[in-house]
Amino acid sequence: MDAIHRKLPVFSSLRIFLTWAEEQGDMLRISQPVATSHQMTAVHMQVLRAGGQVLRFDQPVLPDGRTPDVPVVTNLFGTRRRVAAGLGLLPEQIPDFGAFLAELRAPAPVDGMRDAWSRWPMLKAALSTRHRLLRKAPVQEMVTEAPDLTGLPVQTCWPGDAGPLITWPVVLTRPHGSDAQAVARYNAGVYRAQVLGRDRLILRWLAHRGGAAHHRSWARAGEPMPVAIVLGADPATLLAAALPLPETVSELAFSGVLRGSRTELVPARSVPLLVPAHAEMVLEGWVSPTETAPEGPFGDHTGYYNAIEPFPVMQVTALTHRRHPLYLSTSTGRPPDEPSVIGEVFNDLVLPLIRQQIPEVSDLWLPPAACSYRIAVVAIDKRYPGQARRVMMALWGMLPQFSYTKMVIVVDTDIDVRNWDDIAWAMATRMDPGRDVMMLDRTPMDYLDFASPLEGLAGKMGIDATTKIGTETGREWGRVMAMSPEAEAFAEKLMAGIGGAG
Repeated sequence: MDAIHRKLPVFSSLRIFLTWAEEQGDMLRISQPVATSHQMTAVHMQVLRAGGQVLRFDQPVLPDGRTPDVPVVTNLFGTRRRVAAGLGLLPEQIPDFGAFLAELRAPAPVDGMRDAWSRWPMLKAALSTRHRLLRKAPVQEMVTEAPDLTGLPVQTCWPGDAGPLITWPVVLTRPHGSDAQAVARYNAGVYRAQVLGRDRLILRWLAHRGGAAHHRSWARAGEPMPVAIVLGADPATLLAAALPLPETVSELAFSGVLRGSRTELVPARSVPLLVPAHAEMVLEGWVSPTETAPEGPFGDHTGYYNAIEPFPVMQVTALTHRRHPLYLSTSTGRPPDEPSVIGEVFNDLVLPLIRQQIPEVSDLWLPPAACSYRIAVVAIDKRYPGQARRVMMALWGMLPQFSYTKMVIVVDTDIDVRNWDDIAWAMATRMDPGRDVMMLDRTPMDYLDFASPLEGLAGKMGIDATTKIGTETGREWGRVMAMSPEAEAFAEKLMAGIGGAG
């Protein structure tokens, strides 16, 4: 991180980040009573769409009328600026940080001692992935061995939801046969958790996710799996859990790189796991190898309610928390929502890695309105026939997340990939449906995509909206019209002088 001059402080806890946001005038405290059912979501969505502040609800009201003394924080990452700040950066530093992460992932060979010395920031970042083990921690100031989850201010976000849903949990798991100290083997995933009762939850993880893979390893052994659900983690841990990292990279360990300091952990009280020392709350427990319960329906990031399906049940054995904890929550729905805002920043963060793997890519946009990853628009420096199709296939196979991208539109570098008018012009003038559309069938697809004919399997479409060259066309291609720079400069000077539009 020092390589790009971190300009913000290290946020080792959620409350330190909130204090910074409040000092920036970027947090709004709401003292009026607000119901956790529907009302909180309605306020959150309205503020998010206006590009507003972090929200702190000081008087959450449960459906039964109780008012727990636990403030609810939402809209934490409701703006690009706050997502960047969660990484310790200003928004304009995101591309440079993406390049830094790409280099950290696949560094170039060292060329001499001077080059080796220049790599020190990368070495420091790598060392930041090593955790520091504590004996005592703020997250364990209070320990409850018979917790009542129904007393927490868990939101019921949408009218069609099945009930209260924990929406910003960082779920920690490890594979069967691993040691509790082996943090590099941990998975940290954001999986929604439905509250079933006082001490029972349903954990919803899809088959391709790390938590599900770990659960299968314990289920094969016929043993319950230890799980820790972190509520109110620090920004770096939250964002690491949401990043599309390779399966071999531990999100919990990687959070040290994002934070700019080592991750401090403490042994959980009732399960063999290590948990973040500075979180607000941790739910500890065991997930059954066999027991499931019907989960849902719940409103999802697609803008639809998902179907009711069986998922594993967790028996909660302890709740540990700070003396005066905060409850971090969010609401997901048709974009814009917090996941789509985070996705916009991650788009810029992952671009250097994409360029590292596919050098001809000059820009890429994942439109937030397309659920952040269902459509990709890619600009390439085109040099040979068939190159656009090669890029499509490379993208679909590059990261697991891109396997869920159902449409890839490839354009030339003169097209602004973030401008739908530019994209439409390229498709209308550089694409022939009979020649330039590539269709694939029965490929992996987001299980929540109701448009797919089969669960988890669907088609993909690649659209080549680039200028056709060589054997791609038998016709002479048209020349793009453009005004001369001299005439443009004359017009600007003239209009500026007479006070006209410019």
